[in-house]
Amino acid sequence: MKIYAFMADGTEETECLAVADVLIRGGIEVKTISVSGKREIKSSHGITVVCDEIIENTDLGDADALFLPGGMPGTKKLGECKLLTDALLVANSAGKRIAAICAAPSVLGKLGLLKGKTATCFPGFEDMLEGAAYTRTGVVTDGNITTARGLGFAIDLGLELLALLTDKENSDKIKAAIQYD
Repeated sequence: MKIYAFMADGTEETECLAVADVLIRGGIEVKTISVSGKREIKSSHGITVVCDEIIENTDLGDADALFLPGGMPGTKKLGECKLLTDALLVANSAGKRIAAICAAPSVLGKLGLLKGKTATCFPGFEDMLEGAAYTRTGVVTDGNITTARGLGFAIDLGLELLALLTDKENSDKIKAAIQYD
């Protein structure tokens, strides 16, 4: 099982890395993919993160799931990356798991992937969830798409994805191991 987590200059690093951490602990292979043309990205808080690969060198169809962390201007840059938006459309058509947190569900909304679904996002981005029924729920899964409201729900998102990609027992085991009550 493999998930690609996409990052750009301006990505909220903790949203990405907290979700990745939970998934890795649960046995999921996580690859961080830069859409910025270089492996090193500068996060929304000025922290340099070295991604595993750049998008141009990645077979995007190889992933079982795609994950978009939020942050600004990272979310905007993710949405402007044609390789990524095309991969999201293909993944959605194939019924693959897609997840986004904070501002990043807006990328899915603009692509029409949230039409007829319930979704959440960081406050202020609700109008970009085109066609979705907005909820203030911290993490919501509707079909193959999981969205989360923001950084405070990053661990919850990781646990939800782990349950969906493996099973609830594995997710509960990791939740207990990290002392998350």
